[in-house]
Amino acid sequence: MEKRKVILDCDPGHDDAIAIMLAAKSPLLDLLGVTVVAGNQTLDKTVMNALNVCQHLNLDVPVYRGCGQPMIRDKQVVAPNIHGESGLDGPVFAPLTRQAEPQHAVLYLVETLLQSDGDITVVTTGPMTNLAMAIRLNPDILPKIKEIVLMGGTYQLGNVTPAAEFNVFADADAAHVVFTSGRKITMVGLDVSRKALCLPSVMARMGQIQTPAGKLFVEIMTYFNQTQKQVFGWDGAPLHDPITIAFLIDPTVLTTKAMFTQIDIRSDQSYGRTNCDFFQKSGQQPNSFVAVDIDVAKFWDIIEAGLRAYDE
Repeated sequence: MEKRKVILDCDPGHDDAIAIMLAAKSPLLDLLGVTVVAGNQTLDKTVMNALNVCQHLNLDVPVYRGCGQPMIRDKQVVAPNIHGESGLDGPVFAPLTRQAEPQHAVLYLVETLLQSDGDITVVTTGPMTNLAMAIRLNPDILPKIKEIVLMGGTYQLGNVTPAAEFNVFADADAAHVVFTSGRKITMVGLDVSRKALCLPSVMARMGQIQTPAGKLFVEIMTYFNQTQKQVFGWDGAPLHDPITIAFLIDPTVLTTKAMFTQIDIRSDQSYGRTNCDFFQKSGQQPNSFVAVDIDVAKFWDIIEAGLRAYDE
């Protein structure tokens, strides 16, 4: 079976790190590159985190440094209360010897997509600035994007404001560009990721996997579980970002519903809200497939298989 070509755009981030792990060793995916954006922490820190994960797991995947601030807003939102001062607090990595590629992430996206056969899926698990800037820089890439699968948004309750999810709130203008791009979009929002809680039973299960990825998973999630408990009261952290990769590996892990989704980029109270027309009240044609349910047991099976794919 031919592998599905993927570019992963992320802002590591504990859950982004696990998305990298899952994508890099899947026999069904060809991870072409990791493009990095500011989000969970500043750009310098998210790039370092991506490089640390790749170096630690000996992944031969190029990492590209992208945008360090939103398209229009003058201030980058970060989440040190969730991901710590480094953006990936918890694990202790060896001194970093790997470096990011010299090419800017936005230029890499444009060049790689233009040269493709239209067979690349772009996955975003952070603010969508890099992808949106690439679209604005050269709209000719649009027909070259097979599909966009993103972690972001919610049709119910936000996590950074009552209305908005973090990735969209951090750069709602970029999200607006993506959702009006005309490409196939699958949106993995908080509505499903909040069901994929890394409970103590999951930690015990994954703790049995003595691969480098299994050990790193436990280190990452030990810290992530603590901060999610402190901030939201969860008994286990929602493992948001890897659901996008799990969906590419096995689409039956999610139930999706076609909806017209519009990004609120104007109001003060609800800035960054993904207004998903669940009941088709707007009369607009759907522009996205919004995840409405997740097979939690199947998801953790995919995670376990991904961690076991690394040599002990």
